[in-house]
Amino acid sequence: MRMMSAMEKLDMPALPKTVLIVEDNELNMKLFHDLLEAHGYQTLEARTGPEALKLAIDHRPDLILMDIQLPEVSGLEVTRKIKDNAELADIPIIAVTAFAMKGDEERIRQGGCEDYIAKPISVVSFLEKVKRYLD
Repeated sequence: MRMMSAMEKLDMPALPKTVLIVEDNELNMKLFHDLLEAHGYQTLEARTGPEALKLAIDHRPDLILMDIQLPEVSGLEVTRKIKDNAELADIPIIAVTAFAMKGDEERIRQGGCEDYIAKPISVVSFLEKVKRYLD
């Protein structure tokens, strides 16, 4: 069996990073999914808080994009549950929200999110922010 040289290992593509998209709006879900997949990321999709929590536990994604306004349970409540789980607490969570005023940013960060993206999104800044947390 032949060993790979250090240079060969450097040339190997890294495993694609996985992003869990938590979004109940189908158009937003499709947009986020298409943007991320087009840039080489794998995606998981959840439309409710309980589904998001289950996917996070089962798959341990590299990043979570969390809609704050979800049916049944808020995105901030789901974020707290994820951050309270020792095995998931280190996964960065970016809130994606139509609430983008100064007080909202503070509330989102206090809720456990590392960052936030305002809706409607700017494609360039959306991709830059995702890349910042995955590289």
